[in-house]
Amino acid sequence: MSRKSLSGTVALYYVLLIVYFAVIAYPLLWMLINSFRESGEIFGNSWGLPKTWLFSNYATAWHSGISDYFLNSVFVTAIVCLLVVFLSALGAFGISRFEFKGKSLLLILCLGGLMLSPQVSLIPLYKLIQALGLHNTHWALILPYAAYRIPLSLLLVRSFFLSVPKEFEEAAYMDGSSTFGIFMRIFIPLSVPILFTVVILTAYFAWNEFMFAIVFIDSERLKTIPAGLMQFRDMLQTDWGVLLAGLMISALPVIVLFLSMQRFFIRGLAAGGVKG
Repeated sequence: MSRKSLSGTVALYYVLLIVYFAVIAYPLLWMLINSFRESGEIFGNSWGLPKTWLFSNYATAWHSGISDYFLNSVFVTAIVCLLVVFLSALGAFGISRFEFKGKSLLLILCLGGLMLSPQVSLIPLYKLIQALGLHNTHWALILPYAAYRIPLSLLLVRSFFLSVPKEFEEAAYMDGSSTFGIFMRIFIPLSVPILFTVVILTAYFAWNEFMFAIVFIDSERLKTIPAGLMQFRDMLQTDWGVLLAGLMISALPVIVLFLSMQRFFIRGLAAGGVKG
């Protein structure tokens, strides 16, 4: 390929990326701008800049209930991420570094977990949660969220662990380290990029999940942001400026998390695809 055609191809890629960015970023930018308006101005002129920037919309949204939903989402998401990271890493370590009967079957079950849609299991899962006495508690969200994220996370971490040289383990065993010590002191530090990738994927799912949040939680005090915003609209008689401010508050943590961990995310995806 000549230098001229290569430059043309690169320019085309940049144009496509800019168009893709515009398509993705425009709704967010529109929501940000209109979160500073009053409802009448949104319907009258939603394309221009606000005449008066109503920063008070954010204070109103926060004190009208978003704060409780926000803290509930933070709690649920944090616990889910901790469970998924620890259990996936522990399971991946056992599957990738040890030989035992049923290992292939266990991997097949993990792949099966990727094909199971949450919507399909809603009714039996609801009955199970009621039977366990977990309905209308945060654990009714935490346990299903973790269960649905573990299969993919385990396979990603396992792929990375397969690339770790056996010599590291042998040297640690010679120094008197236990198996769990090797896991905590060697594999966990080496796998920071892939673990951050798991955190981002899990947090995105847990923070934005809506179906389980409205079915398994009835108490207004325990609702997370996706379910709470639905009630939030009715409570405020559809004050669209304040509602959009609430949406911006709900979107900000995920955006900040991805931007702050972007380099780990890219490295983790690359590392997780080293071996199958």
